[in-house]
Amino acid sequence: MAVLHYLPIVLIIVAGATLSIKAEKLTFSGAIAGAAVGLLVFAGGGYAGFIMLVAFFILGTVATSWKKQEKLRFKAKSDRSVKRNATQVLANGGVAAILGLLALWMPHHGGLLRLMMAAALSSATADTLSSELGMVYGRWFFNILTFRKDQKGLDGVISISGILIGIAGSGLIAFIYSLSFGKQFWLIILAGTIGNVADSILGEKYERKGKIGNSTVNFLNTSITALAIWLCHALLRL
Repeated sequence: MAVLHYLPIVLIIVAGATLSIKAEKLTFSGAIAGAAVGLLVFAGGGYAGFIMLVAFFILGTVATSWKKQEKLRFKAKSDRSVKRNATQVLANGGVAAILGLLALWMPHHGGLLRLMMAAALSSATADTLSSELGMVYGRWFFNILTFRKDQKGLDGVISISGILIGIAGSGLIAFIYSLSFGKQFWLIILAGTIGNVADSILGEKYERKGKIGNSTVNFLNTSITALAIWLCHALLRL
C-alpha cells in the first residue's frame, strides 16, 4: 500500500525532472536534487506539501524566464542562468525537504513541521517573485537598510512593487496550505514576507560584499522563516 501511495508522485516527479532537463530549466544534478526534495516534501507534507512545492517551482521558473533578456544586464553574474543546479535547488527547497523528513520521523510534531514547511516555501516563493518580477515592474528602487535610491538588481535593493508581488506569492502558498489544514493563512504570508525581507538584508550586508553567495542567502532566509514559526509556536502555542 505504501508503494501505491508513492507511485503517482514518483511518476510525476520523474516526468517533471525529465521535462525540466529537456527544457533546460534544471541541470541533471538539479533534477536529481529536485526529485529528492519532492519525495521528502511529499513524505512529510502529503499532497498539500507537494502541491506547494510544485507551485513554487512553476512560479519561480516562469518568473525567472519572464523578460529574461531585459533583466540580464542588471543581474549579478552568479544569478544569470535560468538553468538551476543542485546547489540552487537545495538552497530553495532544502529546508522544506529537511522538515518533511523530520515530519516523517516525528509524526507527533507533524502539524508544526508542516506549518514550518509552508512558511519556508512561502519565503522562497516571495523572494523569487519579488526579485525577478520586481526588477521588471518596479519603479522606485531603494536600499533595504538605508532606504536611499539604489540600482535595481543589486543585492539588498527592493521596490514596493516587488514586495507586493512577493506577498501575492506567499498568499498562494498560504492558500494551498489552508485548503488542507484550514488555518494560519495570514501567519504564512507574514512568515514569507519576513523571510523575503531577511533575504534582502543578508544580500545587502553580506552577499553584495562577496562574503556569502546567493545560494547561502536563499537557504538562510528559508531557515529563518521556519525558525520564526517554531518560535511563535513555542511562545504562543499556536
